[in-house]
Amino acid sequence: MKLKIVLEPSEEGGYTVYVPDLLGCISEGDTVDDAIANIREAIELYLEPVESD
Repeated sequence: MKLKIVLEPSEEGGYTVYVPDLLGCISEGDTVDDAIANIREAIELYLEPVESD
């Protein structure tokens, strides 16, 4: 599955990254590589099936 990500420099430093097609799927990192690695993990968690209690 391919998803578009948006990577923007943060005013505080580092980068903010989000996935427009996944509401609320957002992350950040100190470097571009960190931000991309973090959003990959966020996407996996976002798409992980929720186990019912």
